[in-house]
Amino acid sequence: MDWKPDRTVKKAIYKQLAEYIEKGIADGTFPPDKPLPSERYLANALSVNRSTVVNAYDELEAMGLIERNRGSGTTISKDIWGITRKRIPSWNRYIEAGSFLPNLPVTQKIRKEAIEHKLINLATGELSEDLFPKSALREITATRSFIGSLGYDHPLGSDILRTTLTRHIKNSRGIETKPSSILITSGAQQALHLIVQCLLKPGDAVAIEDPSYNFNLPIFKTAGLQIHYLPVNKDGINPDDLQVLYKKHRIKMIFLNPDFHNPTGSSLDLKKREAILDISSKLGIPVVEDDPYSLTAFSGDKMPTLKSLDKNGNVLYISSLSKIVASGLRIGWIVGPTSVIERLSDAKQQIDFGHSSFTQWIANDFLESPNFNLHIKHLVKELETRRDTIVQSLDMYLKDEVTFSIPQGGIHLWCHVLKEYNETQLLEESIKRGVIYVPGSTMGSQKGFVRFTYAREDVHSINEGIKRFAQALNSF
Repeated sequence: MDWKPDRTVKKAIYKQLAEYIEKGIADGTFPPDKPLPSERYLANALSVNRSTVVNAYDELEAMGLIERNRGSGTTISKDIWGITRKRIPSWNRYIEAGSFLPNLPVTQKIRKEAIEHKLINLATGELSEDLFPKSALREITATRSFIGSLGYDHPLGSDILRTTLTRHIKNSRGIETKPSSILITSGAQQALHLIVQCLLKPGDAVAIEDPSYNFNLPIFKTAGLQIHYLPVNKDGINPDDLQVLYKKHRIKMIFLNPDFHNPTGSSLDLKKREAILDISSKLGIPVVEDDPYSLTAFSGDKMPTLKSLDKNGNVLYISSLSKIVASGLRIGWIVGPTSVIERLSDAKQQIDFGHSSFTQWIANDFLESPNFNLHIKHLVKELETRRDTIVQSLDMYLKDEVTFSIPQGGIHLWCHVLKEYNETQLLEESIKRGVIYVPGSTMGSQKGFVRFTYAREDVHSINEGIKRFAQALNSF
């Protein structure tokens, strides 16, 4: 047998073998009047486990290409062209051929484990159920009349909500804008997708932070972009690095999370913000400011957003209610030049014909009510308590084994593990002990880091989660 599996690629060997046999059936390499090689023969010829061949044949059988009969071995199906039954599509080939890339396997695993098993969840970047303003939202739906339309809404989103947002972001974040410069999106994630798909083209170079939530998003690679990294220190990126990247790669767009950065918790100081905007203006490079956390400052002191300092229209501003109210509302927005907003709106119309009028109504009434500010005050207090708990727990169980900076807002703590360890094995061991977190490599190029999210669990569970992580780490 001349064919051999390629062990340098990520595709499983059984899938490679199944594809090889499928092609061989089509081109006559494996004639229909002769049995296919036995499982034992293929295993020896390819130097693989017999289970690998079994899996390959299982897949071919499910596709209707082969039949397995005791005594006569494995043969090509006599009904391969579907005379008496329909042939099953080769779904795996379709899945792998799609242009929209999947999440990283470890990201998929974390999500699956968090959903399917009862774990202490220090991984998921959302609020816990008890931090959602359920009573206030319930009151809106129970006592107020629905004021929206049940038909398709305005292409930019509810005019009432966008008008409310102009007041909200002016009062809370110092951003002057108008309703026609705001697009309502299904959270900040959709906002990023629209910007990447509509304003950039394959081959364009972009700059993102390292580490960064954007690091593990497939949208950049799906779009065929060249990704270059800006190292994040305890006070954010160094603006000089932007100029270096531009000279080398002609950067077309910059993606930043300036306030309580995910995952490091760092914030850019005022001088750096001004320097970034100056570079953006001189070089004509747009800046995408992702701002999910600025209202969660524990001290109450708020740094001006990049957009509020932007005098030239260089900043596209993204925010949402996901991290401060409820992720299930799926209310996000983009603020930018009207021409850009209209372009992004056109793309959104092609995807979903606009956002739900019902959740926009709820979001609008909540933002307009006194309950919003009361909720934010309560949220910040609770997040600070949980931040203090995770800091104390790390000091208690891992004092000499980790280092970290204490975040002054947001929901994440970036932890450097000092000892050598296998990242995959540590995650598996932690899951066995009932706690899950995000390995640092999924968010950056450096090894030896983990991200803990302290918004998803109560103080008791946070402490117990860090205790279990410490046990897992010390088991090696």
